[in-house]
Amino acid sequence: MMTDEPEEVRWAGKFITARTRGKWEYVTRARGIRAAVIVAIDDADHVLLVEQYRVPLQRLCLELPAGLIGDDDGGEGEDALDAAARELEEETGYRAARIESLGEFYSSPGMVSESFSLVRAHGLTKVGPGGGTEGENITVHRVARAHLPQFVEMARARGLGIDVRLLMLLAPHLLEGK
Repeated sequence: MMTDEPEEVRWAGKFITARTRGKWEYVTRARGIRAAVIVAIDDADHVLLVEQYRVPLQRLCLELPAGLIGDDDGGEGEDALDAAARELEEETGYRAARIESLGEFYSSPGMVSESFSLVRAHGLTKVGPGGGTEGENITVHRVARAHLPQFVEMARARGLGIDVRLLMLLAPHLLEGK
């Protein structure tokens, strides 16, 4: 069902815009900025995760490495795979020999128009400490996929928020009741 009601901007910041269309309230990324989310699993079947403080949650959050595409001034038109490679190295200290696109997804389509490019990083090599850019204070976790459900539960017990994108790695455990 399409609506022909006009869209109204209620508030606009540097990175997000709050909008309404009829009774719907939602948020969009400014300037067409998108995100890249990276599934990085090394040759020893360990997944790379990041832990960082998220202001909207007011707590640390366990996530897949990710970052914005084209968010720097003059970065409009940045390639999603290039952004993913850059973000993977900045956040985790790992470089990928190859980045593969797994498609475009929407994180919460009833509230946010933002999409993200999901990518898979192959051929990982440790090249630096990770931790993100200045002020991000990212903690990197290299977790055996077989131990991921227990690791996530320990993170939850420590009070961390758990990013919904981890569900793709937890699905077999959750669906099969392992």
